[in-house]
Amino acid sequence: MRKAEISATAARLVVEEGLEYGPAKRRALKQLGLSGRAELPGNDEIEDEVRDYIALFCADTQPQELRELRRLAVVWMERMAEFRPYLSGAVWHGTATRLSDIYIQLFCDDPKSAEMALIEHRSDYEPRTVAGFTGAPVDVLSVHERSEALGLSIGVHLMIHDHDDVRGALRCDAKNRAPRGDVAAVRRLLDDQAHE
Repeated sequence: MRKAEISATAARLVVEEGLEYGPAKRRALKQLGLSGRAELPGNDEIEDEVRDYIALFCADTQPQELRELRRLAVVWMERMAEFRPYLSGAVWHGTATRLSDIYIQLFCDDPKSAEMALIEHRSDYEPRTVAGFTGAPVDVLSVHERSEALGLSIGVHLMIHDHDDVRGALRCDAKNRAPRGDVAAVRRLLDDQAHE
C-alpha cells in the first residue's frame, strides 16, 4: 500500500511541478511522512501513475503540450543532426507536460564537437555531468529555448555519448519499447498525433 501511495504522490509532483522521478520519489516520502528507508516504487510504476494522472486531470491540455515539446525537440535534433540525435525521456514516451524538459542523446566521435556546434549556433549553454543510460558519467550541454506556444522557456539537455554507444542505446526497455527515437521516429509521432 505504501508503494502505491508513494507512486501516486510522486506522479502528481512529476506532472504538477515538473520534477524528475528520483526527486519526486524523495519529496513524496517527505510529504507522506515516511522514512527514507521505505521501499520505493520503480520508475515504471511512477510512469504508469503519471499516465493515469494525466488521463484524469490533464487530458484536455497535455496532448497539445506534448506536441509542442516534440516539435521543439525536432528543431534541436535537426540543428544537431551530425551527432546522430535520439530523443528520450517523457517527451519521447508521451508523458511530458509543459513543465517537462527535453532530453536528446547525441553520439559523437569527439565529445567537444557538439559543444563547438553550439558555439557556432551562438547558443548559450551550461555544461555539467550526469549519469548516462549505462550508468557511466556523461557530459550534458543544457540550453533553454523559448516556446511561444507554451509561453515558457523549455530546458533542452544534450547528453553526449561516444559514437559507438548507439547500439546499446537502442535496446528495448523493460516494457519492450524503444527507449529513444531518431528524428524520423519523432516526426512519425507528430504525424500520428495530428491524425488523432
